Amino acid sequence: MNEKPVAAVHERVQAVERLLESASVIKPSEIDEFSKLAQESWIPQNGARLIARAWTDPAFKQHLLQNGKAAAESMGFGMPAHHRHFVVLENTEHVHNVICCSLCSCTAFSIIGLPPDWYKDFEYRSRLVRQARIVLSEMGLRLAADTEIRVWDTTADTRYMVMPRRPSYSEGWGEAELAGIITKDAMIGVASLEP
Repeated sequence: MNEKPVAAVHERVQAVERLLESASVIKPSEIDEFSKLAQESWIPQNGARLIARAWTDPAFKQHLLQNGKAAAESMGFGMPAHHRHFVVLENTEHVHNVICCSLCSCTAFSIIGLPPDWYKDFEYRSRLVRQARIVLSEMGLRLAADTEIRVWDTTADTRYMVMPRRPSYSEGWGEAELAGIITKDAMIGVASLEP
């Protein structure tokens, strides 16, 4: 049986774009606008700035933990309308939070950036909810045996971000310095900021 070769990814993307344009679902300019947003506005530095501010401003931290969406908006970071809730999960000495989307690959993309490829992988999504400690260890994050791991699964209208523990070496740092060490992986909960 002769199978047709699968087109390269960029060719498949172009074919989908042509279909959407020919059906008047989108305009060519909208694709460019979306691409620009994804690359320039929806970046992990947004979440890093929120966390750095929370680490240095106790009142803002309370606001962020109580109403993440309003706190993000107060710093100029918008979210799509369908992201009705933005929940920030604070890691502590005894509790470690990690997020996933077991159905697809949803994240608070306008705050922490688009999801990495491994986040979209079926194995990560399915195993994390059942074997969180093992999956995190395989990804290089080894937690103490008495650390409680909480896995948060994104829903249709709720997005999550992890607030990692502030590293001990960062005492006295300003917001800009702090934001520079906060990674997307830490905001997903698969990495620590301690060396």
